[in-house]
Amino acid sequence: MEEVITVEKSKVYFTDMHVDHETLPQKLRMLMKKAGFENIAFDRQFTAVKLHFGEPGNLAYLRPNWSRAVCDYIKELGGIPFLTDCNTLYPGRRKNALEHLEAAYENGYSPFQTGCHVIIGDGLRGTDEALVPVPGGEYVQEAKIGQAIMDADIFISLTHFKGHENTGFGGALKNIGMGCGSRAGKMEMHASGKPQADPDLCIGCGACVRNCANDGVSVVNGKAVVNPDTCLGCGHCIGHCPTDAMRPTGSHSNDLLCRKIAEYTAAVLHGRPSFHIALAIDISPFCDCFNTNDIPIAPDVGMFASFDPVALDCACADAVNAAPPVPGSLLDKANRCHHDHFTDTFPDTNWRVTMEHAQKLGIGTMDYELIRV
Repeated sequence: MEEVITVEKSKVYFTDMHVDHETLPQKLRMLMKKAGFENIAFDRQFTAVKLHFGEPGNLAYLRPNWSRAVCDYIKELGGIPFLTDCNTLYPGRRKNALEHLEAAYENGYSPFQTGCHVIIGDGLRGTDEALVPVPGGEYVQEAKIGQAIMDADIFISLTHFKGHENTGFGGALKNIGMGCGSRAGKMEMHASGKPQADPDLCIGCGACVRNCANDGVSVVNGKAVVNPDTCLGCGHCIGHCPTDAMRPTGSHSNDLLCRKIAEYTAAVLHGRPSFHIALAIDISPFCDCFNTNDIPIAPDVGMFASFDPVALDCACADAVNAAPPVPGSLLDKANRCHHDHFTDTFPDTNWRVTMEHAQKLGIGTMDYELIRV
């Protein structure tokens, strides 16, 4: 007789945004406690709290009050927290550590507001990375993860759950996998090709040549030229280019992007304690990487916490899908034929792919029990 293997459901803890006598940050702390946060041995452990500081101009990102609640709790348990994110691949105000820090401070993420320091995970130019094996990886064998994130003893994700134009939604897996990748790691997830230099932006300074270990780029007639035969596609020239002339090419399908995000998540989480929080509030249709945001596609749902980021994402998605569209939002204006808020907003995406691949990698399970607090 064939043995039937049953997989235990992961526990996801939830509370809504209503308050009585407590504040919302106090309610978040209560949720974390109920979810087992104090079972982690924080004593004198460096603890990375991974979140998105928001591109300045965007007003949907998480307010720093939430991170203050998380970091204060970690410090009370003896831990040494720091807030972190990695630099962006695209030009903007978060493409190097100095501008990234200025953007974080502008959005309120200063030590005075949050009670802890900000460390940009992949360094000044986005090239400070650790090569981390991916357990069971099918598309990535070694993920390029920000070094400071891998130096931490404990990893906590604090996620703004929202829509996303490439992955359907941005949840914990997206926050961890894409967010912890160095600039070269982000290129690996986003693109299958090798970089090219935009001649209109290139000033022929040679920074790309000096920082290429493989003779993959040269300056010809005052402009950088990538040699596809020797270029390894590491993306370091992107981080060192002072004018953002170096750009990735050869975009993936969204499904492949989602699977690589799951594999990067596996690399980040493997071998150390982790805990995951998601706030389904200000559920904007687009990523917080944009310097603007549209009105939310759904009303505020609440706070979620779990040791399982796959179950957490699944619970958030189910809860948002159960909520009505916000009148006048992009979702409300969409042709709702998929019975799914995220697919209706971005029909070319399939948000289940990331979770399905993460489940296959053993990161967690999509089968969850929702516990209301």
